[in-house]
Amino acid sequence: MATRTWAPPGPLDLGRTLGVLARGPGDPAYRVAPDGAVWRASRTPEGPGTIRIAARAGEVRAEAWGPGADWLLDTLPALLGADDDPTAFAPRHRLLHEAHRRHPGLRLARTGLVLESLIPSILEQKVTSDEAYRAWRLLLQRHGEPAPGPADGPAGRMRVMPDARAWALLPSWEWHRAGVDGKRSATVVQAARVAARLEEAAAMDAERAAARLRLVPGVGPWTAAETLQRSNGAPDAVTVGDLHLPKTIGYALTGARGTDDARMLELLAPYTGQRHRACRLILLTGIRPERRAPRFSVNDIRHL
Repeated sequence: MATRTWAPPGPLDLGRTLGVLARGPGDPAYRVAPDGAVWRASRTPEGPGTIRIAARAGEVRAEAWGPGADWLLDTLPALLGADDDPTAFAPRHRLLHEAHRRHPGLRLARTGLVLESLIPSILEQKVTSDEAYRAWRLLLQRHGEPAPGPADGPAGRMRVMPDARAWALLPSWEWHRAGVDGKRSATVVQAARVAARLEEAAAMDAERAAARLRLVPGVGPWTAAETLQRSNGAPDAVTVGDLHLPKTIGYALTGARGTDDARMLELLAPYTGQRHRACRLILLTGIRPERRAPRFSVNDIRHL
């Protein structure tokens, strides 16, 4: 076990900062312990690693295990938003002003790991969250490896995602068993085959990084934004093409229903450079239009 203590430069809400990295409540690579500590299992450039992060009294203490332990500790400040500048955000709507005031500890996490965020984002394309979370969970449980760390703690029930070669060689029936259709599985395989080039995007500015990701067939603006929000901590990577986000943003800021992408981008224009942060703050308010249509049914291709 290796350890590190770090003092954030300002308020830090550990749960809200890192919560976006969890892919559903049963994510095998992410756990929140009863004491509030966050556990993450990652495949780093140095190999698999597990990190436990706890924040108390203005200080963060982290413990890490496995070949990737030192890498995880070295990148801890970036993960917790040390490169993020919340003061660059100037709220111009009373709702955003209040949300910004209520959540001073929100930071935009930067994992520095592209494939780790890209693959689950691909799995979330054109399906319900429940379907995507189930697929991610099943794939990690069947093809990931046990997370390093104490077996009698959360790490004992966690998994590290497969490496790029394992993703590329996953047979078609395993994708089918996880409920992933051929289009999404083909996109993951294509991404895995050029994983080294994609990981370079973690050190690029958001525009160049998005262009790099979109060279992969099947990766569009939605998937690139969802990835870079996590891997690069990109404050302006606004998600377009989402079924619910435009409606939520439009309703929260204007009270109107049925907002589309174009109108959402108009409403977010005053926050150019910080549009992703604006979206995060709006979502934290919990203000959403009342659902008027039935939920989408879950299409389980495993039974076909």
